[in-house]
Amino acid sequence: MPLSPHLPELSALELLVDTARTGSIGAAARIHGISQQAASARLRGVEALVGAPLLLRSPRGSRLTESGTVLVEWAARLIDVAAEVDQGIATLRADRSERLRVAASMTVAEHLLPRWLITVRARQQTAGRSPTAVTLTATNSDRVAEAVRSGEADLGFVEGPTVPAGLRAQDVARDELVVVVAPSHPWTRRRAPLTAQELAATALVAREEGSGTRRVLEEALAAKGLRLTVPAVELTTSTGVREAVRAGSAPAVLSRLAAEGDLGAGRLAAVPVADLDLSRRLRAVWAGSSTPPAGAARDLLAVARSC
Repeated sequence: MPLSPHLPELSALELLVDTARTGSIGAAARIHGISQQAASARLRGVEALVGAPLLLRSPRGSRLTESGTVLVEWAARLIDVAAEVDQGIATLRADRSERLRVAASMTVAEHLLPRWLITVRARQQTAGRSPTAVTLTATNSDRVAEAVRSGEADLGFVEGPTVPAGLRAQDVARDELVVVVAPSHPWTRRRAPLTAQELAATALVAREEGSGTRRVLEEALAAKGLRLTVPAVELTTSTGVREAVRAGSAPAVLSRLAAEGDLGAGRLAAVPVADLDLSRRLRAVWAGSSTPPAGAARDLLAVARSC
């Protein structure tokens, strides 16, 4: 049930309680760091809300009316409870600064988060703050979203074309998928780019369903009216996919972040694809309000967006 409009603000009730305790509006005003005129105006506003006189004012000070005495008794109890809540909130905020539970997609966990976490730690040490204890769970994007929604993770990082249902999000980076094969694969000798239809018809080494990489590929093909054929094999990590391709298995579609080292060293070859958008956003996700969680989670998000 919503509170009525007759309930004064907590700060105004604190002013009334201090006026009763000191016997002086001026003394209470000094406690609250405001002028006597401002304090008097605020107390008259409380009386207007309550609908009854609360103070008897005289040159010798101020004393409570019967209504004022009753209200001060109620207000004192309310202020005590508010102080407990305030202390509890301070504890929660401190806890968020001291520990951070992160869930991240495999690509982000393996290739971006280590650098982000090192940067957060360095900034905390430079500021004279104790480093945050971080627990990291690396999994696919669907499970990251589940962990954040259930409260098992304070902050998540996902891949994929859309924001997971029920979560808030901010973009932190961009990535693209690339078709990769072993250097000996026949596709490396193609003169023309691979077509989307050829890619869809190929049994790939693929990530499991629920991974952001798999979903981006499937939705890119669906935009062309195509459907991915049954994979040759499904693996749960980008590392596993990459190693299978290097060993001479079927082609795969991987994040460029995951493949760039092997591409640069010649252990894998990239195959261009015509007319297929394989770019994607990497997002931070959290539950609750539109403002990211306070403390270390917000520190990590700031670093992720700036790197």
